[in-house]
Amino acid sequence: MAEALANHLGRDKVRALSAGSRPLGYILPETAEVLAEQGIPLDGQWSKGIDEVPVDDMDYVVSMGCEVSCPVPLGFKGRVVEWDVPDPYSHDLEFFRSVRDLIEENVRSLLASLALDAWRDTAYGRHQ
Repeated sequence: MAEALANHLGRDKVRALSAGSRPLGYILPETAEVLAEQGIPLDGQWSKGIDEVPVDDMDYVVSMGCEVSCPVPLGFKGRVVEWDVPDPYSHDLEFFRSVRDLIEENVRSLLASLALDAWRDTAYGRHQ
Protein backbone atom coordinates (compact mmCIF):
# COMPACT_ATOMS: atom_id res chain seq x y z
CA MET A 1 0.00 0.00 0.00
CA ALA A 2 2.74 2.45 0.94
CA GLU A 3 4.54 2.13 -2.40
CA ALA A 4 1.34 2.73 -4.36
CA LEU A 5 0.23 5.63 -2.16
CA ALA A 6 3.64 7.34 -2.19
CA ASN A 7 4.01 7.06 -5.95
CA HIS A 8 0.43 8.23 -6.51
CA LEU A 9 0.56 11.17 -4.10
CA GLY A 10 4.16 12.09 -4.94
CA ARG A 11 3.36 12.05 -8.65
CA ASP A 12 6.64 12.39 -10.54
CA LYS A 13 8.49 13.97 -7.60
CA VAL A 14 9.30 10.73 -5.76
CA ARG A 15 9.98 7.12 -6.63
CA ALA A 16 8.90 4.73 -3.93
CA LEU A 17 9.58 1.03 -3.70
CA SER A 18 8.37 -1.35 -1.04
CA ALA A 19 9.84 -4.52 0.32
CA GLY A 20 9.15 -6.73 3.28
CA SER A 21 11.22 -8.75 5.67
CA ARG A 22 8.87 -11.71 5.02
CA PRO A 23 7.01 -11.05 1.74
CA LEU A 24 4.03 -13.19 0.83
CA GLY A 25 4.98 -13.34 -2.84
CA TYR A 26 1.68 -11.83 -3.96
CA ILE A 27 -0.44 -8.76 -3.25
CA LEU A 28 -3.47 -9.46 -1.11
CA PRO A 29 -6.81 -8.94 -2.90
CA GLU A 30 -7.94 -6.73 0.00
CA THR A 31 -4.98 -4.43 -0.60
CA ALA A 32 -5.87 -4.10 -4.27
CA GLU A 33 -9.53 -3.48 -3.40
CA VAL A 34 -8.98 -0.69 -0.84
CA LEU A 35 -6.49 1.06 -3.12
CA ALA A 36 -8.86 0.76 -6.10
CA GLU A 37 -11.54 2.43 -3.99
CA GLN A 38 -9.31 5.52 -3.99
CA GLY A 39 -8.39 5.20 -7.67
CA ILE A 40 -4.82 4.16 -6.87
CA PRO A 41 -3.33 1.64 -9.30
CA LEU A 42 -0.98 -1.20 -8.41
CA ASP A 43 0.56 -1.26 -11.89
CA GLY A 44 3.93 -2.97 -11.88
CA GLN A 45 3.90 -3.76 -8.17
CA TRP A 46 4.53 -7.14 -6.61
CA SER A 47 5.34 -8.49 -3.18
CA LYS A 48 9.12 -8.44 -2.81
CA GLY A 49 11.82 -8.91 -0.20
CA ILE A 50 14.32 -6.34 1.02
CA ASP A 51 17.05 -8.02 -1.05
CA GLU A 52 15.07 -7.26 -4.23
CA VAL A 53 15.23 -3.46 -3.99
CA PRO A 54 18.28 -1.16 -4.37
CA VAL A 55 18.37 0.04 -0.75
CA ASP A 56 21.85 1.56 -1.12
CA ASP A 57 20.50 3.94 -3.78
CA MET A 58 17.67 5.22 -1.57
CA ASP A 59 17.52 8.47 0.36
CA TYR A 60 14.93 7.20 2.85
CA VAL A 61 13.86 3.87 4.27
CA VAL A 62 10.49 3.81 6.00
CA SER A 63 9.95 1.03 8.51
CA MET A 64 6.26 0.25 8.84
CA GLY A 65 6.58 -1.49 12.19
CA CYS A 66 3.92 -4.14 11.66
CA GLU A 67 5.12 -6.11 14.69
CA VAL A 68 7.88 -7.68 12.58
CA SER A 69 11.59 -7.29 12.17
CA CYS A 70 12.34 -4.46 9.76
CA PRO A 71 16.06 -4.65 9.09
CA VAL A 72 17.92 -1.74 7.55
CA PRO A 73 21.07 -2.86 5.75
CA LEU A 74 24.32 -2.16 7.58
CA GLY A 75 25.96 0.96 6.21
CA PHE A 76 22.75 2.54 4.88
CA LYS A 77 23.57 6.24 4.58
CA GLY A 78 20.08 7.64 4.12
CA ARG A 79 17.44 8.56 6.65
CA VAL A 80 15.36 5.92 8.44
CA VAL A 81 11.77 6.87 9.25
CA GLU A 82 9.74 4.74 11.67
CA TRP A 83 5.98 4.42 11.32
CA ASP A 84 3.81 2.33 13.61
CA VAL A 85 1.42 0.75 11.12
CA PRO A 86 -0.45 -2.43 12.07
CA ASP A 87 -0.27 -5.37 9.70
CA PRO A 88 -3.69 -5.82 8.06
CA TYR A 89 -3.01 -9.44 7.11
CA SER A 90 -5.87 -11.73 8.20
CA HIS A 91 -8.13 -8.80 9.14
CA ASP A 92 -11.37 -7.66 7.55
CA LEU A 93 -11.76 -5.13 4.75
CA GLU A 94 -12.61 -2.31 7.15
CA PHE A 95 -9.30 -2.85 8.93
CA PHE A 96 -7.50 -2.71 5.56
CA ARG A 97 -9.23 0.63 4.93
CA SER A 98 -8.08 2.00 8.28
CA VAL A 99 -4.51 0.90 7.54
CA ARG A 100 -4.71 2.49 4.08
CA ASP A 101 -5.88 5.75 5.62
CA LEU A 102 -3.10 5.70 8.24
CA ILE A 103 -0.47 5.04 5.59
CA GLU A 104 -1.89 7.84 3.43
CA GLU A 105 -1.70 10.24 6.38
CA ASN A 106 1.93 9.25 7.01
CA VAL A 107 2.84 9.52 3.32
CA ARG A 108 1.30 13.00 3.06
CA SER A 109 3.22 14.10 6.16
CA LEU A 110 6.50 12.72 4.82
CA LEU A 111 5.96 14.34 1.41
CA ALA A 112 5.26 17.68 3.10
CA SER A 113 8.44 17.28 5.15
CA LEU A 114 10.44 16.52 2.00
CA ALA A 115 9.02 19.62 0.30
CA LEU A 116 9.99 21.75 3.30
CA ASP A 117 13.50 20.25 3.32
CA ALA A 118 13.83 21.02 -0.41
CA TRP A 119 12.70 24.61 0.18
CA ARG A 120 15.26 25.00 2.97
CA ASP A 121 17.97 23.81 0.59
CA THR A 122 17.19 26.48 -2.00
CA ALA A 123 19.15 29.71 -2.10
CA TYR A 124 16.11 31.55 -0.72
CA GLY A 125 15.68 29.12 2.12
CA ARG A 126 19.36 29.20 3.12
CA HIS A 127 19.31 32.99 3.45
CA GLN A 128 16.32 33.17 5.78
